[in-house]
Amino acid sequence: MIRLQENSYNADSIQVLEGLQAVRKRPSMYIGSTDHRGLHHLVYEILDNSIDEAMAGYCRNIELRLYRDGSVSVRDDGRGIPTDLHPKYGRPAMEIVMSTLHAGGKFDKKSYQVSGGLHGVGLSVVNALSEWLDATVWRDGREHFIHFERGLMCGQMQTREPTGGTFDENGNLKTGTMIRFKPDATIFTETDFDYTTIETLLRELAYLNRGLRISLKDERTSRENSFYFEGGIIDFVRFLNAAKTPLHPDPVYLSSASDGVQIEIAMQYTDSYNESVHTFVNNINTAEGGTHLIGFRGGLTRTINDYARKYNHLKEGDEPLTGEDVREGLTAIVSLRIPEPQFEGQTKTKLGNSEIRGIVESAVYEKLSIYLEENPKVASAIIGKAVLASQAREAARKARELTRRKGLLEGANLPGKLADCSERDPAKCELFVVEGDSAGGSAKQGRDRNVQAILPLWGKILNVEKSRLDKILKNQAIRTLITAIGAGIGDEFDISRARYHKIILMTDADVDGAHIRTLLLTFFYRHMTPLIEAGYVYIAQPPLYRLKKGNSEVYVYSDRELEQKMQEMPGSSVQRYKGLGEMNPEQLWQTTMNPSTRVLKQVTVEDAVEAEMLFTTLMGDAVEPRRLFIQQHAAEVENLDV
Repeated sequence: MIRLQENSYNADSIQVLEGLQAVRKRPSMYIGSTDHRGLHHLVYEILDNSIDEAMAGYCRNIELRLYRDGSVSVRDDGRGIPTDLHPKYGRPAMEIVMSTLHAGGKFDKKSYQVSGGLHGVGLSVVNALSEWLDATVWRDGREHFIHFERGLMCGQMQTREPTGGTFDENGNLKTGTMIRFKPDATIFTETDFDYTTIETLLRELAYLNRGLRISLKDERTSRENSFYFEGGIIDFVRFLNAAKTPLHPDPVYLSSASDGVQIEIAMQYTDSYNESVHTFVNNINTAEGGTHLIGFRGGLTRTINDYARKYNHLKEGDEPLTGEDVREGLTAIVSLRIPEPQFEGQTKTKLGNSEIRGIVESAVYEKLSIYLEENPKVASAIIGKAVLASQAREAARKARELTRRKGLLEGANLPGKLADCSERDPAKCELFVVEGDSAGGSAKQGRDRNVQAILPLWGKILNVEKSRLDKILKNQAIRTLITAIGAGIGDEFDISRARYHKIILMTDADVDGAHIRTLLLTFFYRHMTPLIEAGYVYIAQPPLYRLKKGNSEVYVYSDRELEQKMQEMPGSSVQRYKGLGEMNPEQLWQTTMNPSTRVLKQVTVEDAVEAEMLFTTLMGDAVEPRRLFIQQHAAEVENLDV
C-alpha cells in the first residue's frame, strides 16, 4: 500500500491559469498538435473569420501573404472587428476578441447566420501561440491597431488615419481586418509555412464560395496565385475530374434551403471504379463525414433505385442496387451551411447533428428525382454504370468466396513466400513488403525474427486504379498481400484483424522501385484505407551510397548529402547502391531495418482532395494530366536513377 504524504494535496496545489496561459500550457487541446499540422491550423483559424464574413455577404476579397521573417498575414475587406467599447467590460471589443477565450460574435446568430468558427477561441488561440501578433482593423473611416507579444497586449489600442487613405481603389470607405502573426518557435516543432499546403486550402475555399477572390503571395520565393470561381462547386467537380472521363458532360447541380439549412451538391459520374465524395459544413472540410454524408448516400441510393424500377432498368425480381453500386465512379461535392453545427472537437472533422441526415436525404431525393426525369440520357448513363457495378460486385463476391474456400484470403493459411515473425501481438509486429528475390533474401537473413516479417514481391502488382475488385482478386501478388495482412479488403476490411501495425514498403531507390511503391500505395489507399488512416503504412529509406575511407564508413541517403560528406571525407571511395539486393544482410539491417538507426516515412492523408487528384493523375487512364504533372514537378525530383 502506498501512503501519500499528509496534506500533499490542498488548496495550494490548485493552479489557476490566467488569460491565455492555458493555451500556451496545453496547445494541442486547441489546435490538435504542435507539428506541421498544428502550425497550419493557425492559418485556418484566422481564415475562418474572413470566410465567415464572406458567407455573411460582407467580404469579396481575401489576401494571404507569407513573409521572409516567418510571419503570415490574412487580410479581408469585410466589416472589420468591432472596435467600440463593450458595454459590460468597458474595453474595446477588438481587445476582448484578441485576448479572451470564448469571446466572439458567433454565439447569438445576430451577426452571423452561419459560421465556421463557433467556439470564440480562434483569434485568441492564435494570439497565445504567436511570438507576436499585429491586428489592424479599418472601420468608420479610421484605422485601429493593437500589438501583442505571446498573447499579452503591448499598450492600448491605437486609432489613427488609415494608411494609404480613407477610401479603397473603388472609392468605397475602407473596411476590413488584417491579422499578421509569427508562430512561437518555443511551442512549435517547426515554423516554416508550406506554400503548397496553404495554396490547396485557398483553392478549396474559393470553390466553396462562388464569387470570392482569394489571393496568395509568398515573399520568400516570389510565388503567387489567385483563385476565383464563378461556377463554385460545379467548377470544383470539373477540377477533380480533369484526369477522368465523364459519363455526362455537365455536373449535376442540386440546391435546397430548409429549416435554416442551405444545401449545395455538385456531382458527376466518370468511367472510374472509385468513389470520390467530399463533404463540407460552413466551408470546413468534414474529412470523416458525418450525418450529412449518410443523408446524401441514402437519398442517392433511394432515388436511383426508384428511377431504375420505374423505367425498367431493373426487372422484377432483380436485387436493388446497393450504395456501392450507385456510387461507383461518382465524384461529388456536398456543401452545407448550418446555423448550429455540432462538430467533433475543435478541429471539426465530423458532423454530428442527427437532424441533418433526414434533411439532406429528403432534399437529395426530391431534387435528384426531378433532375433525372428532366434529363433521361444522363439518368440512363448513371444507371447503366450502376448496373455494371452491381454485376461486377456479384462477380467479386463469387471470386472472394472461391478464394476463401481455397483458403487464399485467410490468415490461417499464410502464403509460402511470407517469412513470418514469432511475436503474435500486432502492435509489436512489422511486415516488410520487399521488392525482389535477392533483397527478400537479405532482409530475411538480416531481420529481427521476433517482430519482423518479410514478404517478397516479384514484379509489379496490378494497377488497381484501372480495375474492378473482381479483377483485382485474381491477381496473385495482391492476394498474397491481402492474406499476409489478414484484415480483408474493401468494404469487408476490418483493421482490428490486421496482423501487423507497421507495414513497411521497402523498394529499390530507382524508377522501378518508385513505381512499385506507388502501385502498392494506390492499392492501400483505394482498398485498405483504414491502414493509412491509422498510420500503419510506412516507407523505408535505404541509403543510396556508402562512403569508405580507411576503417571508417558512412551511409548517405541523398545526392545533396553525398556532396557534403565527400567534402568532409576527401579521398573516400564511393559505392552507389543500385538496389537493396546489393547490400548484405548486416548492411541492410544496420541502415534500413534496425529500429534504433533506421529512418521511416509514415504515410498519412492530410488532404483527401489532393490525394484523390494525385492518385487519379498518376495512375489513371488520362495521359495528358500525367505529362503535365511530370513537367511541373521534374525539378523537385532528387536521386533520379534511370
